[in-house]
Amino acid sequence: MGTLNKVAEITFLFWIMKIIATTLGETLGDFIAQTLGLGYTFGILITLVFFGVALGIQLTRKKYVPVWFWLVIIATTTLGTEISDFIDRSLHLGYTGGSLLLFSGLLATLFVWRKKFGNLEVYPIFERNKETLYWIAILFSNSLGTAFGDYLSDVVGLSYMSGAMVTASIIAIVVVLHYVTKNNEIVLFWIAFVFTRPFGATFGDFLTKPLDKGGLDLGTLQASLFALGVMAVLIFISHRKMRLVIYD
Repeated sequence: MGTLNKVAEITFLFWIMKIIATTLGETLGDFIAQTLGLGYTFGILITLVFFGVALGIQLTRKKYVPVWFWLVIIATTTLGTEISDFIDRSLHLGYTGGSLLLFSGLLATLFVWRKKFGNLEVYPIFERNKETLYWIAILFSNSLGTAFGDYLSDVVGLSYMSGAMVTASIIAIVVVLHYVTKNNEIVLFWIAFVFTRPFGATFGDFLTKPLDKGGLDLGTLQASLFALGVMAVLIFISHRKMRLVIYD
């Protein structure tokens, strides 16, 4: 792995970690706003501070460090949960309106990125301005993914597992297109990035929601601790893989 890079390489491990991170973001966001009863406005403030601190540390790194990179990813998924719920339940725009609003924000960010740098390549990234746009796009993507996942369950009326199957099917189509066609890989990346969010979020809902709503009723705290433990193991594996590459 080259030293002039600040972000994770897009591998199978990347997507597994992304899904677990989104599951953690969903359960942790619900724990803060709902289980603790702090509400969505205060939840946004708490997760925004978490995001700001994690991003500030990440931006000062000289190269990719898995623990800091994935802490920012977790922060964007947690903040994205609060943003989506705030748009729906506090601003009363609904998940349809929220999805359209967040989708517009993502497109605007990618437009600025493309206009400034002439491409939308997500690896490698080492310029500070490009990395900033990268994280803004990721925050919009994770917030959009949350809103779309809730749209499937609350508006369309799908169960948590049915919603997971829908998003998993879309991800599978993207994977097939990646290997059998010459479609734009950047477009496929952002589609996959958006839809892994509701997939992970739906799995988080499945773990935490009551039995009569199709969930396992594990509770947001227990589910968050479980997802955090899995994420910690995967981050350790990422650091170990980096050391092996360096020593080779």
